[in-house]
Amino acid sequence: MDWTHHRFRSLWRLPAPPDVVYAALERVEDYPRWWPQVREVTRLDEHTGIIRVRSVLPYDLTFTSREVRRDPAARVLEAALTGDVDGWSRWTVTPHGTGSLARYDQEVRVRKPLLRRLAVPGRPFFRANHRLMMRAGRRRLAARLEAV
Repeated sequence: MDWTHHRFRSLWRLPAPPDVVYAALERVEDYPRWWPQVREVTRLDEHTGIIRVRSVLPYDLTFTSREVRRDPAARVLEAALTGDVDGWSRWTVTPHGTGSLARYDQEVRVRKPLLRRLAVPGRPFFRANHRLMMRAGRRRLAARLEAV
């Protein structure tokens, strides 16, 4: 087993129509305004940016995110990730009751040397760290959407 390989899935039930949620998620440069663990987004061009994240554990992850799919009709956003993590991420937004369901899928390999050295003993902590980051993102986006 490659202990540096991670697959994540998060489901966010949100109190807004799918098109509104999709619009919020496609504005990656706004993430630091509502998602505390997304510390910085630096746009390089229309399709690429550098993102720095930090959750509970005392380390930052910095990676380049390059858009590979933006499909407003299907409400899908997909990006290739390179840097401290290499892989991909995808948002898929669908109707759910009176609101939306935003599904986040991610598959990455950790490249940051310290995290590679700690891959086996740190794996449960890294996964918990990711869950906490995603939980905070969902809560803050839900609050932002309700305020609009």
